[in-house]
Amino acid sequence: MPTERRAGSPGARILRWRPLLLWRVVGALFLLTMGEIHLYLVLTGTGGLLGASFVVNAAGSLVLAIALIVTRARLLLTSALSLLLMLGTLLALVIALTPAGLVGLRSSLSYQLAPTALIVESIGVIVLAATTLLAFRERDR
Repeated sequence: MPTERRAGSPGARILRWRPLLLWRVVGALFLLTMGEIHLYLVLTGTGGLLGASFVVNAAGSLVLAIALIVTRARLLLTSALSLLLMLGTLLALVIALTPAGLVGLRSSLSYQLAPTALIVESIGVIVLAATTLLAFRERDR
């Protein structure tokens, strides 16, 4: 039978942080997966401005994934920036999939890893939105 913990006790704080820690780890994994997809595309031939932006995306996702796990003081900022990176990448892909394309670049679901990126980034946005919401709630406590 579980024992009750007082709201201010160290045990209560640990129990309260566990769900948020799980969301942070899962969010970091989605960031790393997104970055890995973009880095793979660069290493297999995507060049030019698109390739350069993919390298920046991969580096940013690595930095934010690490920060999402290790930071506590600025967790809300870190999770919000992670969400913005994932959302921006998803929106860029969705726009590139339209007939008009994105800044002259067009993509297709038949291109290498496009469906995978669409799925990873969509789920990543949901996970990071939940993480950001939990971090916001935790900040108010």
